[in-house]
Amino acid sequence: MHPEPPPAPAPDPRPFGATSRKPVDHVNDRDEHDPEDPSALRLTVAAVARRLGVAPATLRTWNRRYGIGPSDHAPGRHRRYSADDVARLELMQHALVRGASPAEAARYATSARLPRPDADPPDRPRVVSAEAGPPGGVPLEPVGLEQVAGIDRPVGAEAGDPLLLGGGAFDLESPDLGSRVRVGGRVLRLPGSSRRTRGVGRAALAMDAAALRRLLVEGIAADGLAATWEEVAAPVLIAVADRWASTGAGVEIEHLISEAVIGAYSAHMQATPVTDRVRPVVLAGMPQELHNLPLTVLAAVLAERGVPCRPLGPNLPPDALAAAIRRTAPAAVVLWSQSPDSADVELFGGLPRTRPQFRLFAAGPGWQNTTLPRRVTRLTSLGEATSVISDVILT
Repeated sequence: MHPEPPPAPAPDPRPFGATSRKPVDHVNDRDEHDPEDPSALRLTVAAVARRLGVAPATLRTWNRRYGIGPSDHAPGRHRRYSADDVARLELMQHALVRGASPAEAARYATSARLPRPDADPPDRPRVVSAEAGPPGGVPLEPVGLEQVAGIDRPVGAEAGDPLLLGGGAFDLESPDLGSRVRVGGRVLRLPGSSRRTRGVGRAALAMDAAALRRLLVEGIAADGLAATWEEVAAPVLIAVADRWASTGAGVEIEHLISEAVIGAYSAHMQATPVTDRVRPVVLAGMPQELHNLPLTVLAAVLAERGVPCRPLGPNLPPDALAAAIRRTAPAAVVLWSQSPDSADVELFGGLPRTRPQFRLFAAGPGWQNTTLPRRVTRLTSLGEATSVISDVILT
């Protein structure tokens, strides 16, 4: 009689693509055919959805509409995703972030050649380990826009107080912008918008700060500061604000976008040489006003025209504003108010008098129904603000 063979060792509880042997959650979401071969692992739709940061229904829609999904199916069992399946989905997700339509992103992902497990060349995207990257992992190398053809069509939808900014730069309630924005279920619909605008919207929803910043920087380099704000960032912010108004969700998305805009525009402003031969312009948010993102945009645009700016941020106390005016002797002061609660006209009367005098400007929707003192000029758009202030400073 032969002795019974020892029991087979338990499968290694590793997540898809992981390199360590540390146990992880969602064990039942896997189907490990070979614990020593990560490429043989299979993931459920729920596990892949968590990995990519999308809804399971979105993955099913991609599979049904564009044929990008699980490649094999055993009778009597749910479909599961292989390593190559997930790699193609990551390629599709990255192309979507770059502004491709779902159909073109799927066509790119299904036609791209994937790296083999024993060859991971640096010039090809690869699947990121579950422990090496964020849940919404994307290929390490960016997908160039030139690699995705025909992405000019609008993208259709797959089935705290927000930062409402303010025609042009200062009025996000503008009919021209608002009519171009619609709120989708799990996407931001931006009909008629550019591929870069759609990419920014998708990057924002994916909470992909790096892609968001990169798209804004590319837009500034290609189209300029004003166009990138008015045609890319502002429409997406309107869509996010509309989303918040209808669902109560999305404040974190607005914060991510605003931080990316501040970073991109501030970096551009700091890299722009300006003259010290003219008096500067002071830009500040009114006391109790926490929103002043358009002033960051205005400061960068003015700096590009050679206007020296002193941006002092939001919620500046009156005594601090007065001290800044005395120390900088500005040619102009711009005060931003987002809401009527911060639009205090009495502040203008308390500002110090200087020689030579400075011009006073009020910007933002908070001043809309306020009667301003005679010496204060209302600014209603980025173009108007840029032109008027440049004339004051440089002429």
